[in-house]
Amino acid sequence: MNYTYMVQCADGSLYTGWTNCLSKRLKAHNESKSGAKYTKTKRPVKLVYYEGYETKEEAMGREYAIKQLTRKEKLQLIEF
Repeated sequence: MNYTYMVQCADGSLYTGWTNCLSKRLKAHNESKSGAKYTKTKRPVKLVYYEGYETKEEAMGREYAIKQLTRKEKLQLIEF
C-alpha cells in the first residue's frame, strides 16, 4: 500500500508527502537525517491526514494535487 500524507509541524505549518510505510516515514521526519529537509527544523511533526493507494504513481499524483491546494483548502481536507 502507498500513502499520501500530511503532517503538521511544530510551528503549525503543513507538509505533504507520500510513502509506502507511514510509521517509518513519520519516524524519519521526527528522528533521522532521512526526513524531509523542510521538516528537519520544524520538529516534532504529527500525522494529521492520510489516504491509501494501490500504486506509487497514484499516491504521487495525489501528493502533487494536495500541494496545489491553499492552506485553507488543506485544513478543510483535514477536518473531514
